[in-house]
Formats: sequence, C-alpha cells, structure tokens
Amino acid sequence: MKLIALWLLAVALIAAGFLGVIAPGLPGVLLIFGGMLLGAWIDDFQRVGWLTLAVLAALMLLTFIIDVLASLLGAQRVGASRQALIGSVLGGLAGIPLGLVGLIAGPFVGAVIGEYLARRELIDAARVGWGTFVGLAVGTLAKLALAVAMLGIFAAALIW
Repeated sequence: MKLIALWLLAVALIAAGFLGVIAPGLPGVLLIFGGMLLGAWIDDFQRVGWLTLAVLAALMLLTFIIDVLASLLGAQRVGASRQALIGSVLGGLAGIPLGLVGLIAGPFVGAVIGEYLARRELIDAARVGWGTFVGLAVGTLAKLALAVAMLGIFAAALIW
C-alpha cells in the first residue's frame, strides 16, 4: 500500500508540475523533476539511474534559463530600452500576487511603462510590451516542450 501511495505522489507531483509550466505560479519543472526523482527512488534507481537523472536535471536547468531570458529577449528583439527590460522584470515580480493574470500581464505592463518613461512614445511602448508578451508565450511553449521531453526520457527509462 505504501508503494502505491508513493507512486501516486510521484504522479501528482509530475501532473502539478505540468500545470505549473502552463499556468505560472507553481515551480513547474521543479515539481516534475521532484516527481521523477521520487519515482527513481521508489525503484531504488534500478531503471531510472543517475545518468538519466542528470539529463533530466540538465533539462530542468535549461527551462529555468529559458524562463528568465524569454520575455527579455522578446522585448529586446523589438528594440526595448534598458528601462523597458527592467520594467518587464519588475512587472513580472509585481504580478505574482495577482495570480495567473498578473503573471501574464505584469511583464507586459512593466515593459510598456518602462519604455514609455524612456521614450515618451506610446506606440513604441505598446510595441515593446507586445514583444515582451510574445517572448513570454514562446518561452512557455519551449518550457512545455522540454517538460514533455523530460517525461518521455523518464518513461523510456522506466519501460526499458
């Protein structure tokens, strides 16, 4: 019975992690990795060994890098000022207490305000905000793809 409960916990962590990858606010890939590490431990690392876990950890770290850089690169690609980039980061942090809407709108609003303060042109500020939003969306898709790859590697290791 204990073994079943541990596997259910591992699956729940992985499922919650996928939710966190799509809906910001949860540490998505960290939960996914934690569930996979728990699954490897349950099996005494027989099928999912240290090499597989190292690959999964590397993919997890890559998602963190993508998470940080995506909206910044999106804003920078459309010619954002330094103030817009700082505004994007601050907006993202300020949006955390507002949940999903805040986490999506925060970087956009922060970039728009920062760019407006830098250039005093609303059109440029809106373009930079849009670039930030697109970067965030592309980053989320990339994180989701890496999370699916992690799941595939984990499943393959369990099966073979």
